[in-house]
Amino acid sequence: MPSLPGAVQAADLTAVVPTVKRSVVGVGTFERTRSPATVFVGTGFVVGDGLSVITNSHVVPATVDSERMEQIGIVTADGDMVRFRPAQLVARDAEHDLAHLRLTGTPLPALELVDSDKALEGQGLAFTGYPLGMVLGLHAATHRATLAAITPVVTPSLNSRKLDVRQLVQLQRAPFNIFQLDATAYPGNSGSPLYDPASGKVWGVINAVFVKGLKETAITNPSGITYAVPGNYVRELLQQK
Repeated sequence: MPSLPGAVQAADLTAVVPTVKRSVVGVGTFERTRSPATVFVGTGFVVGDGLSVITNSHVVPATVDSERMEQIGIVTADGDMVRFRPAQLVARDAEHDLAHLRLTGTPLPALELVDSDKALEGQGLAFTGYPLGMVLGLHAATHRATLAAITPVVTPSLNSRKLDVRQLVQLQRAPFNIFQLDATAYPGNSGSPLYDPASGKVWGVINAVFVKGLKETAITNPSGITYAVPGNYVRELLQQK
């Protein structure tokens, strides 16, 4: 019997994690006059030619303090030090909560995207990122996940009075499906790559805040469910200029 893509067979992550971690970065801002000068609030990962970074749109601030020369960029570990690298926001997809940052200079190792339309419920996956952001520091953590369901981004409430503004706006847009995962992620994981544990190829982008707010507004405690935006929306974002 042919094996399914990403089939649940406890693929050994020890070989792929070091490779994936080279492409995983923190996403935040730098302002020389504040303390700490470098702040990161989410995760991103490198794709394409090594100068493109993908993260969630909600991780990238809408504005920066230009008077204080605040900059958007990525954060990487340099031994025990934290290194900030400026980046330019070149495209933002608010509907799918994605953002494309562009670096200059030396390329970083990039991860490969796969056709997320071929994802199958039940397949085993993994994600690597920075849970809780600066609270735990720049130490990437890896978690296994199972693709539990491919589900609409918004489930209409049985009571229309319980719908908030974001849900109403999303319901008015073209519907799209997301990946529901049997795993727990935290706000700092937003933007982490969701990948095949054997190959490291990326199926989607972890969304630990925005989507959960659309689907689980009544749940105040961690539900053990995480969501991810399918990677084909990343492909579309990379084509925007």
